Parts: sequence; C-alpha cells; structure tokens
Amino acid sequence: MKAIPVKRAFKYRFYPTDAQAAELSRTFGCVRKVYNLALAARTEAWTRQERVNYIQTSAMLTAWKKTEELAYLNEVSSVPLQQALRHLQTAFTNFFGKRARYPRLKSRKKSRKSAEHTTSAFRFRDGKLTLAKMAEPLDIVWSRPLPEGAQPSTVTVSQDAAGRWYVSLLVEDPTVQPLPAAGTAVGVDVGLDHLLTLSTGEKVANPRHERRDRTRLAKAQRQLARTAKGDGANRRKAREKVAKVYARIADRRRDHLHKLTTRLVRENQTIVIEDLTVRNMVKNSRLARAISDAAWADFRSMLEYKAHWYGREVIAVDRWFPSSKLCSACGTLRDKLPLNVRTWTCDCGTTHDRDVNAAKNLKAAGLAVSVWGAGVRPQRSSPGGQSAMKQKSPRREP
Repeated sequence: MKAIPVKRAFKYRFYPTDAQAAELSRTFGCVRKVYNLALAARTEAWTRQERVNYIQTSAMLTAWKKTEELAYLNEVSSVPLQQALRHLQTAFTNFFGKRARYPRLKSRKKSRKSAEHTTSAFRFRDGKLTLAKMAEPLDIVWSRPLPEGAQPSTVTVSQDAAGRWYVSLLVEDPTVQPLPAAGTAVGVDVGLDHLLTLSTGEKVANPRHERRDRTRLAKAQRQLARTAKGDGANRRKAREKVAKVYARIADRRRDHLHKLTTRLVRENQTIVIEDLTVRNMVKNSRLARAISDAAWADFRSMLEYKAHWYGREVIAVDRWFPSSKLCSACGTLRDKLPLNVRTWTCDCGTTHDRDVNAAKNLKAAGLAVSVWGAGVRPQRSSPGGQSAMKQKSPRREP
C-alpha cells in the first residue's frame, strides 16, 4: 500500500518565564475577545438574514484595532487573532453543513486557553522555538524527538485548567508508513465490567481511572465548595487542585487507550466494532459516569485514525445488530437476553459467554460488510436466513 503523507501534532510541556506567561495570557485574552466580537457581529447579521464571512470579520478586526477601547489588541501578535477568525469561519461552515450546533461565546473561566501561530509568527531553529513578541525561546521538555528534519507548519500554545503549559507542533511525519499486511481480523465488544472483549476470547480489564481517584476528587471538590465564590486566591487554588485530579485521571485514561489501540492496529488487518451513539448513552443517569470513564468514543477515534495511518481497516457494525442474542455457532436468535445474564446456552447445546459471543458475531458481520458491502444477519426465527442491515462507513481522520 502506498504511503500517505501524514501531518502529525507533537505535544510537549514547557515552562514559561514570568514575562512569557504574561504575554501568552494576554494573547489568550485577546484571542477570546476577537472571537466573541466576531461571533456577535455575525450573529447580529444573521438576525438580519445577512451573511458575514472571514474576509469581512478580518476587516472588522483592522477597524477594532484602531479604536481607543480595543487598542490593546495591537500589543499581541496579529497571527493568533487572525487564526481565531478562521476557526470561527470553520465553526460556521460546520453549522451550515449540519455537522455542529451554532457557535458559542468563549468563556474566560471555562473555555480552553489556546493560541495558534503559523510560520510567520514563530521561529524554529536548532531545536529552539521562539514565538512572536518574545525575546527568548520557550523552555520545552522534549519528551520525544521530532521526525528528523521536520519543520513545524503550525504551533499551538495552550494552558489547561490545572495550570500546565503545552505547545503542539504540527509537522509532516515520514516515519508513519503502512504496516505489512496481516491476515487477521478481530471483533471488539466494548463494555463496563471489561473495557474490551475480543473475538479471540481475550478480555481487557476496565481500569476505572475515575473510580480509583474518586476519594481524592471528592476531597478536592469539598475544599472548593467551602471557599467563597468569586475570583479570590483561595478559590483559584482550590479550583486548580480539582483540575489537577481530573488531569491525572484523563492522562492515565488516554495513555491506556493509546496502548490498547496501537496494539490492536499492529496485530490485526481488520478491526470490527459496534457503531455506538455514546452521546445518547450517557443520558442514562445510572450509567453515565461509568460510560464516560470508559471513554468509548475516544477509543473509536484513536482506533480509526491509527488504522488510517497504518493501512488497516476499521468497520463499524450497525448498533441495532443483535450481537449478544445471536448464537455464533448456529445462528439462532433469542427473543430476549436481559443485561444481567452473562452466560447462556443455545438450543444447539453451545454455551456462550455473552461478551465473547457478541465479539464473534461482530467479527462475522464486519467481514461480511468488507466482502459484500452490506451486513448479514440471520432471520429472527430460524438459522440460515439473511437480511441486509444498515451500515455506517467508518470515519477517516488524519
């Protein structure tokens, strides 16, 4: 398979000086202000049934800088401000394409703090990165090397809720090459008791990262609740403690999912999963916390972009496919199978583990999709019959 040029973001932590931190914080504020002003202008035009595009908002930005009230916008690099307008244009494009809801205003406390710099707003030489309006390079912890000879096309600086600073460098990575073809396929059934169950019979334990740190999180949240509301120093410190616990949970979860998805992609040519609508499933108040902790949507996203990188195939089987109730040995479909039933015996005499059986059926249906272009499942009453099922093509992410 021909290699596809892959643009890849390498994210590193860095430690700014006081002057750099002040400059970046000022840039974050200006980016947020420009985004909100442009959104308000476009919303007002929308009520008049007029359309405002990126070029018009860019002209507005030039006019805003000339006013006394917004003259401070000239103190930061103009590139992150222009990039904010481009991001707003993308948000409206997705809205009009019915891929996202209407753009919302950025909040000083809740929205992500970030600023995007293109090549004209930074200098990268000899492994040192210097941003516009700064005299010194950033003190970056190079936890892993960039590809040899790589030159960043975009640099994004951000600060998370826990106060940690990150820089993300977008480069073309020539080391990402399709893996040698493997003749193996696997069905993957996600769950809560076990995070993954494979059609091979292997079960991957659910680490339950949020549950492991729940006591520490509850303590930090109680301390936050006892502080006086407002912008006081004590409340800010308490809020950062809560954010650090959440960051610890998220980091562990992300690391675990990366290791799992990389292993699955390396070992299998075809990976079959179930097309779950996680956003609807988390509306179940009793299971929302556990489902969010399992991060099924993140698992699928990682699996798909890595498969795209390395020449593998991910097939998503329709969510209504009765993978658990279907006998993988003879094809008989049971009328009912309550969630508390973890093992069951078919009329043909085969005893099934619910999750392993579901993974085997997903694999069979996915291979049928790969060969015939439509899913295949037995009829509800007897084995042997076939009927097509709705199939959603897997997303392809760079």
